[in-house]
Amino acid sequence: MSIIGDILLVIGCAFIALGSLGLVRMPDVYNRLQAGTKAATLGTIAVLLGIGFHHPDWWAKLLVIAGFVLFTNPVGSSTIARAAYKVGIRPRPLAGKYEADS
Repeated sequence: MSIIGDILLVIGCAFIALGSLGLVRMPDVYNRLQAGTKAATLGTIAVLLGIGFHHPDWWAKLLVIAGFVLFTNPVGSSTIARAAYKVGIRPRPLAGKYEADS
């Protein structure tokens, strides 16, 4: 069980690290929100599962934390995206054939 927990912890840390890279590399606020939110949610859940395998008596607390993460991350990111859109920040146009059409 300890090896499964270690693997989940490494996977979770990798997702969180890739999410932070996505925050730096993505071109606009909407892409950054999506990259950060999805990676942070998946990474946090994997880390919580890894901790659960290391400490089986903490499962109830970890499930409550996972529930809050699964609820608040998407709601928070959609609220930020909606506020950015209402302020006037428009999505970046798609590259390629769609630029020639407009």
